[in-house]
Amino acid sequence: MRTLMITMSLFGLIGCGSINSSHANQQEKHEDFAIEQVADGTYVHHGKHLDIDTGYQGDICNISFVVGSKGVAVIDTGGSLKVGKQLRAAIRKVTPLPVLYVINTHVHPDHVYGNAAFLADKPIFVGHDKLANTMELRREQYAKLNARLLHEDAQGSDLIKPTLTVKDKLTLDLGDRKLELTAHPVAHTNTDVSLIDVKTSTLFTGDLLFIERTPVVEADIKGLIAELEKLKTSPAKQVVPGHGPVTKDWLAALSNAQRYLNLLLADVRASIKKNEGMEKAMDNAAAGEKDKWQLFEIANRRNVNTIYPGLEWE
Repeated sequence: MRTLMITMSLFGLIGCGSINSSHANQQEKHEDFAIEQVADGTYVHHGKHLDIDTGYQGDICNISFVVGSKGVAVIDTGGSLKVGKQLRAAIRKVTPLPVLYVINTHVHPDHVYGNAAFLADKPIFVGHDKLANTMELRREQYAKLNARLLHEDAQGSDLIKPTLTVKDKLTLDLGDRKLELTAHPVAHTNTDVSLIDVKTSTLFTGDLLFIERTPVVEADIKGLIAELEKLKTSPAKQVVPGHGPVTKDWLAALSNAQRYLNLLLADVRASIKKNEGMEKAMDNAAAGEKDKWQLFEIANRRNVNTIYPGLEWE
């Protein structure tokens, strides 16, 4: 049951509608695969806010790329080989420069299964120090899930492990710009990596931050709250979350996510103290946040299901 719950949560639900994104930026469309230029040489494709029970198609998260004078770094690749190929085609219409790096912000399938589309480019695949082992532990489980949800689109969507890992900090050089990567302790998952493009001060948080869509907790809610607080010290001018719009009002976005998570944590603790049981907590915890996030009903229940057992042993 624990394994199934983790699998379900990774496709979670997301959404805090109170943050305004900076959409005065260039929008391009390549064969119905839209990319947004959010800064000089920095592009984002936004996945749709879909739950696995309402049309998951492998394209639900933000996937991005940054272009330097020597080449390109890809940040997450989508949930299937098909989506990865669409991203690669979009990159080729922006620049002929080689793809030097493919960075995965964490292990969840909606972020990593497009990796195989870039194998011919022979990039360096980059991820958290624990990513390769976590991928291997979940390989069979994720393959079955992808086959059930994506059918033909699951074909060729292999897990490609990192060839360069981040234990603490790592700097990647794209020529005239550097990406500074940080490996986080256990939070959204045990494999979270964030990075900042120094040239444009664009911070990519992966799923440490959700905007508009209900934040998802797979690993440690207390760790996630703490890592969100640490991100507030970033020199960023704008943030690309794992799901949701790019925003310059990123401190408010971080605070919104923390507000939800802190309320969820407090309510579940209170429910345990009253011996109310998990089912009641799933119905009532963080109810005051319901109208602030998309896909709240399903994601919030999953979050309670995830954190309740551990909090019982505090």
